[in-house]
Amino acid sequence: MMWKMMALLALALFLGGCRHTPDETRVREAIAAMASAAEAGKAGEATESLSDDFDGNGGALDKKSLANMIRLVHLRGAHIGVTMGPIDVEPRGERFVASFTVTLTSASNLLPDQLGVYKVESGWRKEGSEWRCYTATWDKSL
Repeated sequence: MMWKMMALLALALFLGGCRHTPDETRVREAIAAMASAAEAGKAGEATESLSDDFDGNGGALDKKSLANMIRLVHLRGAHIGVTMGPIDVEPRGERFVASFTVTLTSASNLLPDQLGVYKVESGWRKEGSEWRCYTATWDKSL
């Protein structure tokens, strides 16, 4: 009798510890990790959550070219600051759309035309057990 109660208690503790991180939270965390990695000049980490067929601004930027841009900035010894605004994540069927603002700053004159505040809308889909950004559009707002 005592072992049955202990087994039930162990099962309850095990099931209680198996909480799943909500998908919306996982998308937000992926966006924050990408921003942090880009700011640190870590191209591989910055593009890790992008799908292989990522399409940025209607063909203006793909996964490889984004990684190369981050590498170039890092190799030149420049620092690009990335400041994120709140991330709004909305379900769209089995996918998500995440919208946010991002501010790019720099202490150097590298890429001055690209610095400023951008409004971003990104599409996310699940690939295996991971959420990947497969599309994004952005407009400079300031």
